[in-house]
Amino acid sequence: MKDSCAHCGRFTQTPVTRREWLQQASAGFGAVALASLLGDRAYGAAPSAAPLPHFAPRARSVIFLYMDGGVAQMDSFDPKPQLTADSGKPFAMKMEPTQFDNNGNTLGSPWAFNHYGECGLEVSDLFPYVGQCADDLLVVRSMVSKFSEHNAANYFLHTGHGLQGRPSMGAWTTYGLGSENKDLPGYIVLDGGLIPSGGADNFSSGFLPAAYQASFFRNSDPALANVQPLEAIPAAQRSKLEAMHGLDAAAWAQHGRDDQLEAAIANYELAWRMQSAVPELTSIEGETEATKKLYGMEAEFEHTRSYGRQCLIARRLVERGVRFIELTCPAINGVDRWDAHGGLRKNHSENALAVDQPIAGLLTDLKSRGLLESTLVVWAGEFGRTPFAQGNDGRDHNPFGFTIWLAGGGVKGGMTYGATDEYGYKAVENKVEMHDLHATMLHLLGFDHTQLTYRYSGRDMRLTDVHGHVMHDWFA
Repeated sequence: MKDSCAHCGRFTQTPVTRREWLQQASAGFGAVALASLLGDRAYGAAPSAAPLPHFAPRARSVIFLYMDGGVAQMDSFDPKPQLTADSGKPFAMKMEPTQFDNNGNTLGSPWAFNHYGECGLEVSDLFPYVGQCADDLLVVRSMVSKFSEHNAANYFLHTGHGLQGRPSMGAWTTYGLGSENKDLPGYIVLDGGLIPSGGADNFSSGFLPAAYQASFFRNSDPALANVQPLEAIPAAQRSKLEAMHGLDAAAWAQHGRDDQLEAAIANYELAWRMQSAVPELTSIEGETEATKKLYGMEAEFEHTRSYGRQCLIARRLVERGVRFIELTCPAINGVDRWDAHGGLRKNHSENALAVDQPIAGLLTDLKSRGLLESTLVVWAGEFGRTPFAQGNDGRDHNPFGFTIWLAGGGVKGGMTYGATDEYGYKAVENKVEMHDLHATMLHLLGFDHTQLTYRYSGRDMRLTDVHGHVMHDWFA
């Protein structure tokens, strides 16, 4: 039955079928769901409901201290007396193909090692401050990677896959746990000035919804370029958001629900709330002078001060419930990351000077506030470096055996795990794959890595693909 149009009598209205009514009404249902979502402290899990942890987590947040370019293991946390004894001689082991094929003689470490803590951990003179935290560190000396080129190795470290396009470990973390703070993203990258080789795809949400992608905070004020609202009064901005919601509802009515649209709505709402949350977060005037000094913010070297501010803000993010925080390294003039293809002494000395005191300050501060036991701190680069020289005074890339360390979040402190050969070249004891590291990080966050999956392209995808073993020996 058709009714005459009340306005002019020339047109008739087509009856709405039950299917059409449900499709159009879905916009209203979506608004109800969105209102509920905005009141939920796990809002960072939108648009898909986050699975509950599979078991009680030991850690609730991760701070990833990314050492861009690859730290030389034999110059930092893996002392090799034989390497020093043979320095300048032809290298005694078979050399694997290197990135630049400019191999020289054996190159001993220019730095002495000292014992620290009750555990007696040996740490080089590059890291005297971190050495003082030895009893909180789990030093893994037997990491390996599948890639010796920066881009692929960075993707592998961050996403568990050597090609771009996969979700990063930070995205998987927020997909699993959501966020404890409705006013901040669940996954934040504190940009110290150096974006890793491979670019922002290292921090991508990949095939996961866009709500899980990292948000970049600059190490400056303001931390976000558009954090200050353009409108003079909050009501004007709120009215714009409400108008946008109306347009979104119309799109839902016409096309149905869409994950990408919902993620965009979530991001707009989050951006609006961040305009008040971010300035408060990044304002450190309220911190005591003793705390600032602990992080190296009174140091003579400007990059120590800069990285100290990043580490301090990382602690403040943990306090506010952010799940995954990554810090990139500062850009130091005349020094190319940790990527010491030449000028090893200058390269590693200046990079270490920038990060050593701030990292120790972070560990000390977290511990004093009772936060270290629930915060997993991971220190790692994409690979290590060769025990023989590149040219005369550099080291090439080495994925066959290198060092990372972890602290807090349920891991044993004052422990070393695994070993490389007498030159620090290849892992020879308790080899640890990258997928093992990822599986263990997820386990500490409360997840069975084989069960934290996302259906994509016809299969259940996961951070560890079909690999990975949890390193139970690491747990306290």
